Amino acid sequence: MRFINELKEGDQLSGIYLVKKKQSLTTKGGKSYESLTLQDKTGTLDAKIWDPGSQGIDEFDVLDYIDVNGEVTSFMSNLQLNVKRARRCRDGEYDPANYLPVSEHNVDEMYAQLLHYIDVVKEPHMQQLLRSFFVDDTDFIQNFKFSSAAKSIHHGFVGGLLEHTLSVTNLCYYYCKAYPMLQKDLLLSAAMLHDIGKTRELSRFPHNDYTDEGQFIGHIVIGVEMIDEKLRDIPDFPQMTAMELRHCILAHHGKLEFGSPKQPALMEAAALNLADNTDAHMEIFRELLAGSTGTGWLGYQNLLESNVRKTEI
Repeated sequence: MRFINELKEGDQLSGIYLVKKKQSLTTKGGKSYESLTLQDKTGTLDAKIWDPGSQGIDEFDVLDYIDVNGEVTSFMSNLQLNVKRARRCRDGEYDPANYLPVSEHNVDEMYAQLLHYIDVVKEPHMQQLLRSFFVDDTDFIQNFKFSSAAKSIHHGFVGGLLEHTLSVTNLCYYYCKAYPMLQKDLLLSAAMLHDIGKTRELSRFPHNDYTDEGQFIGHIVIGVEMIDEKLRDIPDFPQMTAMELRHCILAHHGKLEFGSPKQPALMEAAALNLADNTDAHMEIFRELLAGSTGTGWLGYQNLLESNVRKTEI
């Protein structure tokens, strides 16, 4: 099969892809068309069916696998598929493993690197809390390794939550060396735990969509609830340490308008917010530039609130 990351403008495409999204829309002139997002393990591709009722366009739904034929074009520096034919595939015509977006890094190697930080944390109660999640809870470990870090904004792939968590923890470890006033045990623990609620906020692939719990509560509060569940089984966990850890989780988006129930009141909470924001923004840039076919200015990007340009050197 032709993977999405191999496509270029002008290609004549024939292959099987997962329908991630499907919308029936209308042009300014009143003509109906269908907008699709097709997916394989290397990424997603915008696609349009300009004449949905034409011969060769069969009925299909979101999360169906479809065999499509069409021409790869470019719109606003991004690839787009002009679909000419499409049919729903039968079981056995495709391997589902080819259609789940996955981290470019080895999941087990990343997890081993993350586990190393548990030994760096010296406070015994905090280390016990980390082990209760990342060593002892097999269901949590499986979900954590498999989960994405977001529906679409950044790290929206299998292993994305682990990759993001490891990057944030790496940054926080650097902060601890650069700014010795930071309480290393608190910051590293908060970094490892800051997004654990996403294992329940988002559903498993291929859906990777918000659960009811995610819609109603959100991963920040879910994460604090998960921590509280574990704390009940750790005798004599220091009360102030528990409150400081909860605060770091609750404040890690930085501002109320960004979804944080609290704004950072601790130096460690501020450092966690900066690390989280840094890794998210760098990944947004990486995914944007990797998926762009243009050079020079790429246009205004809402997530980055800026017109973005690809570096030429």
